[in-house]
Amino acid sequence: MEENTRTRNRGVSRGRNQGRSKREGEREGTVPQRRESSPKSQKSSNFLIQGSILAVSGIVVRLIGILYRVPLIRIVGDEGMGYYSNAFSVYQILLLLSSYSMPLAISKMVSVRMAKGEYRNVKNVLHVALLYATVVGAVGAVIVWFGADFFATRFFPMPYCVYALRTLAPTIWVMAYLGVYRGYFQGLGTMVPTAISQIFEQIVNAVVSVVAASILFGIGLKSNLVYENDQYANAFGAAGGTIGTGAGALAALFFLLFLFGLYKKTIRRQLRMDKHSSLESYRMITYIMVATVIPVILSTAVYNINGILDSSIFGHCMTFLGQGEQYSTLIGVYSGKYQLLINVPIAIASALSSSLIPALTRAVAGGDRKEVIERIYMVNRFAMIVAIPSAVGLAVLAEPIHGLLFAGDDNALSISMTMCGSLTVVLYSLSTVSNAILQGINHMNIPIRNALVSLVLHLAFLVPMVLVFHMGVYSLVFANMLFGLFMCILNWLVISRYLHCRQEIKKTFVIPTVSALCMGLAAFAVYRGLSGRLGNTIPTLLAIAVAILVYGILLLRLRGISQRELASMPGGRKLGKCLRRLHLLP
Repeated sequence: MEENTRTRNRGVSRGRNQGRSKREGEREGTVPQRRESSPKSQKSSNFLIQGSILAVSGIVVRLIGILYRVPLIRIVGDEGMGYYSNAFSVYQILLLLSSYSMPLAISKMVSVRMAKGEYRNVKNVLHVALLYATVVGAVGAVIVWFGADFFATRFFPMPYCVYALRTLAPTIWVMAYLGVYRGYFQGLGTMVPTAISQIFEQIVNAVVSVVAASILFGIGLKSNLVYENDQYANAFGAAGGTIGTGAGALAALFFLLFLFGLYKKTIRRQLRMDKHSSLESYRMITYIMVATVIPVILSTAVYNINGILDSSIFGHCMTFLGQGEQYSTLIGVYSGKYQLLINVPIAIASALSSSLIPALTRAVAGGDRKEVIERIYMVNRFAMIVAIPSAVGLAVLAEPIHGLLFAGDDNALSISMTMCGSLTVVLYSLSTVSNAILQGINHMNIPIRNALVSLVLHLAFLVPMVLVFHMGVYSLVFANMLFGLFMCILNWLVISRYLHCRQEIKKTFVIPTVSALCMGLAAFAVYRGLSGRLGNTIPTLLAIAVAILVYGILLLRLRGISQRELASMPGGRKLGKCLRRLHLLP
């Protein structure tokens, strides 16, 4: 009798403990049954908030970049910006090996192990990543330093960019470590350290670049007199601009090291909690890291090689046509003004992609297909909500924006390029997001293949556009647009085949396009109506303000964005309350 009573009591106690364990597991998100009933909005909200934080920082970084490029262009001129841009093209290729691939690879590896509670393996991932950064960063720096003459004279017909290349070499090593720590924090599920470090990096970069360019430009003027040459001033000024890049990267690295020091207490607590018996060896982690990094390097390399090949082929074609003396100036306008403006909205798609990859990786690891599809839909919609009006705005307000940012310059060529190439914003945003989707669902090699095919196809159009149709620098504009188009088509064909999903059309493309076209008409009317009496600055700013207001109202009234989706953005809940009071949101 007593034994039966004790058995029943143990059964009751065990049932209570199991119930309590289940509730605790549900709070931690470890009970599979909970996944079916947990609200997806919370997961998507955090994912979009993190992406929005990085997107906002990306916009701020690009705006700071525009602001400091204005005085930099005035110091070194379009020719000096040609040296600066070509040096950066080579620098970015070497940077791929040391840092560009690291945030994505590290965030994927850390996020998977954090989801499983394997904190000791997370620590080992960080150790291997730092060793990788040390070796590869050093190799990249050596290649740029000692290969500067080769790149400047053999690859580009621009020997004076050698000075900018050499000043960029040490930055490759610094950026290697910076990429590791950014990827580590992203893998923990927070984009805040990356966002703040990017803004901090760009502020330091802006200040140092302008000051160093001004000082070295003056030294270059003296060298021009000594050596009876007119190239040293622009070349030294461009080198001064690249010094700021290294200073900004070093400042950002110190900031992340400070945050990592503050996080060490949490790391030690997590290590004590880790009860997993399986500890991955450094060799195994290195193998996984290399297998993850190489596809990212190759796919990103094609994007950057695309720019280098375009610039190199365009330069040699112009020389063949007897117009080689125009090359430096045309490249300076193309990269220093046109691409500078185009890349601002594209940065938002890049930021959303950075938050999407670890989020998709976790969803795929958990076998939650519904969550994977939902996140893909949402990131595409948010990317298009920004990219489509940005493209329309750049096309409609190209002239006043150039007048505002590059006042006093001859901007006719850059204005025309911006109007013709604004669609690149939409195409590159879509291709960037689709790359992230394929990488997030562990099809790392497919973006490489598609990028290579797109590279060959767009080069097949570039050469005849320059040599046969004599389109000049517009050949670069349209060829890059074609590259983005080919990438979108190839990537989405694969995504639809693997996931059996089709992106919703009306809210993703139709409503933002209709709203953006109406926005463009309103902004154009405001600017034209006021520019004759108030000059350029005030009408431009008012036109931009009206454009934002009209687009936002139309997007809401046409139900292009729901209340739940708005709430998933930073500050979206407060904004939703204000919009409901104004009867703009149901």
